[in-house]
Amino acid sequence: MNRLESELNRLFPPAADDGRVRTMVLELERPANWDALRRVWQGVQADLELPAPAIAVSGVDGYQLWFSLAEAVPATQADDFLGSLCRRYLAEVRPDRIAINPAHAVTPPVETAPGRWSAFVTPDLAALFAEESFLDLPPGLDAQGELLSRLESIKPADWARARERLQAPTVERSSAAPRAAPGSRPADDTQPPKTFLLQIMNDSSIDLHLRIEAAKALLPYFEDGRPL
Repeated sequence: MNRLESELNRLFPPAADDGRVRTMVLELERPANWDALRRVWQGVQADLELPAPAIAVSGVDGYQLWFSLAEAVPATQADDFLGSLCRRYLAEVRPDRIAINPAHAVTPPVETAPGRWSAFVTPDLAALFAEESFLDLPPGLDAQGELLSRLESIKPADWARARERLQAPTVERSSAAPRAAPGSRPADDTQPPKTFLLQIMNDSSIDLHLRIEAAKALLPYFEDGRPL
């Protein structure tokens, strides 16, 4: 078992024989919109004090949040939880663009069509996939395993508290800033796109395929190899 397989088994195991689950998936598609799903990603951390879910590009036309539970719960309870998140943070999004624990959700990375790969991505790179929510090359397995190793499962006490807060008329707001996934760099929404992409392209700690995508996105800023 390689590192990625080990992390997938730790965080996102298949449903138990009795139908109880430890894995929950929330998908937003048609079209992909990270700005909308980011509200959920931030809200579960700042408002509900839960660990950051994994972020994935679906390999088709959407983004996904993958939640990991430390202990299995009934599938109906998991669906209710994700439905409550949608009502809190995605109320303005058309219901047909949202999928809760969809049957087609296969744990990344997987080739969904020739040259189209689903993959887990870091929060600071998620926005780069708004137009093409896939990788055109298979993601590095070691890099995917490293990314997942930074994530935690939701503990039973935190799960119970979060469900109570979601049932309240309003979500409690934390005075603290949203907690970023351990080891991730905070996104700077005020940073010029060119500067942001250059940082990604030159960052050797980022998966090579993502650096290549950043380089492609930078092409309009250059002419014959010279900055415009």
